[in-house]
Amino acid sequence: MMKSDQLPPEKERQQQQYNDIVKEVTPTYNLWGNMAKAFVVGGIICAIGQGITNAAQMLGADQKDASLWCTLILIGISVLLTGLNIYPTFAKWGGAGALVPITGFANSVAAPAIEFRGSEGNVFGCGAKIFSICGPVILYGIFTSWVLGLIYWIYSMISG
Repeated sequence: MMKSDQLPPEKERQQQQYNDIVKEVTPTYNLWGNMAKAFVVGGIICAIGQGITNAAQMLGADQKDASLWCTLILIGISVLLTGLNIYPTFAKWGGAGALVPITGFANSVAAPAIEFRGSEGNVFGCGAKIFSICGPVILYGIFTSWVLGLIYWIYSMISG
């Protein structure tokens, strides 16, 4: 008689085959290597951003305007590299180092639009899919800034 915790030989063989297949197809990760790559990629993005900020200040912009130019240029570069299919490769290698900064947000907005532009056209592909991932963030950000601007405008009219 078989113990209750033992499988029949056929089931045990199937379970072992299944475990072997799972082990074969499951990707392995090197935590320290991934952290190092994310650190390097994030550092490169930050160094580029600091270079843009310094260049803008050398051209006469104050700190606030230089930071705005840095943000705009980094977003533009990210969208351009996404369109050329370079940023996704960079992000796959660099992981969170490429996805966490504002460049990753720009990539996540541009990628669906570029992906569906060819199959569904400019309006229904690009125009509709650009908001599929980041649309709620953009929508509520714009709406909130509009409401706060309206409140500020009313307050400034009343106070003075």
